[in-house]
Amino acid sequence: MSAGRLLIVEDDAVFARTLGRSFERRGYQVEVLNGPEGVEEAARRFAPDHAVIDLRLGGGASGLTCVQMLHAIDPAMRIVVLTGFASIATAVEAIKLGATNYLTKPANTDDIEAAFARVAGDPGADIATRATSIKTLEWEHIHQTLVDTDFNISEAARRLGLHRRTLARKLEKRHI
Repeated sequence: MSAGRLLIVEDDAVFARTLGRSFERRGYQVEVLNGPEGVEEAARRFAPDHAVIDLRLGGGASGLTCVQMLHAIDPAMRIVVLTGFASIATAVEAIKLGATNYLTKPANTDDIEAAFARVAGDPGADIATRATSIKTLEWEHIHQTLVDTDFNISEAARRLGLHRRTLARKLEKRHI
């Protein structure tokens, strides 16, 4: 018995292959794409009921366009956005565009499968009373500016009023 059909859109071929094999062992039928090209065709032909989409795909492509496209094709599809570049802004956009959940890397098959199961929100979720640190606020502002500039470091530095090298050093510290 199949656990479902899963579409994985991930530009890291090794990670995508490993993730695909792990889900196949759990009974999923899996199709892997290494970029946004062919997502619509694969969604119509393969008819997945689950999808794992990397937020930042190679060539500067955004996984958010894939989320929007997949949600338009099948609003019932459970879509998890997986990213190493998490920010509040991209999480909100992913959910608005139709993602079921948003996870940061590293995430394993158990985490992703649990995210597929969490469809409804939790009104009892613990609300943090601790104030956000200045470093976190700075990082979120930098990341949002990077998203707004399609990850163009020079343009983001200009908008932030920073020297390009200064921004590059800040990004190296955060390992993006």
